[in-house]
Amino acid sequence: MNSSAPKIGFDRFIQLDWAAAALNVRAGVAGLDDLNALLDASKLGAKAKKNTKTVLNKIWLEPQIELRDFADRGIELSRTCPEASSAVLSWGMAVASYPFFGRVAELIGRLSGLQGDSSTGSIQRRMSETYGERETTRRSTSRVIQTMANWGWVDRVEKGKRVNRFTPTVITNDALTAWLIEASVIYAGRPVAVTGLHSLPVLFPFTLARPLAYVVSGSPNLSLRSEGPSNQFVELNSKS
Repeated sequence: MNSSAPKIGFDRFIQLDWAAAALNVRAGVAGLDDLNALLDASKLGAKAKKNTKTVLNKIWLEPQIELRDFADRGIELSRTCPEASSAVLSWGMAVASYPFFGRVAELIGRLSGLQGDSSTGSIQRRMSETYGERETTRRSTSRVIQTMANWGWVDRVEKGKRVNRFTPTVITNDALTAWLIEASVIYAGRPVAVTGLHSLPVLFPFTLARPLAYVVSGSPNLSLRSEGPSNQFVELNSKS
């Protein structure tokens, strides 16, 4: 095992109704008791429940300090944008909060874009290259894929040996589009080429239908940077 391998973090299966309940807690329209009732109804043991809440904390309940504003803008979208379902918003938060989740998403998007679907074994092998050859990596990768399937973004076939992605959801709202792009830039940790925004593997569940350079230019949280006459990159605005 590679002792210097990055932390996995997202190592639990997260049902969509749990993520939606955590979103509602942050939005102030539900309480922790509501979330706990859902977890209790799922017959989770004490340790499993604690570990599940740890993942939900980072996604919605207690995001990292640098992602709290991002999360709160996601909550506002849930109130104002019909396209901003809990599955869409939880995807953005999971990608931004958990590099492990984002990397699995990127691999599925990239592999299925090339060959129509992807092998679970291939995804696990590629994850092991970064996160170490260990049972935890394999198991956590499977749980992320299981989570994505429960959220309605992929289908596991051949007894879970292969992963098919569903027809992408079309996103037409500018604010939601910008928010999802921001999630992808946070995950990437570097500026992203504007020419690649329409086909970002990490956002494979979505078709971003709006003119993306226009959307980015209108976002207070993103900016365009030009490198040469025809190369534009989108980056996070620095906080003053």
